[in-house]
Amino acid sequence: VKTKDEITRIKELQKEIEQLKKLLLKKDLDAMIQDSYLEVAAEDLGYKSVAELKKKLNIER
Repeated sequence: VKTKDEITRIKELQKEIEQLKKLLLKKDLDAMIQDSYLEVAAEDLGYKSVAELKKKLNIER
């Protein structure tokens, strides 16, 4: 790292990396929540498994 522009660019990239990490974490948490809802729904609706419920609802994931 030799110039002020390089330092500035590195800082921008570090900030972008942190934002992407947060977005990825949110996506993972959202997927976990959806899976939990499907588990509860499958149980409440009397399905043997989440896979059976997904098949009935044509949900792919």
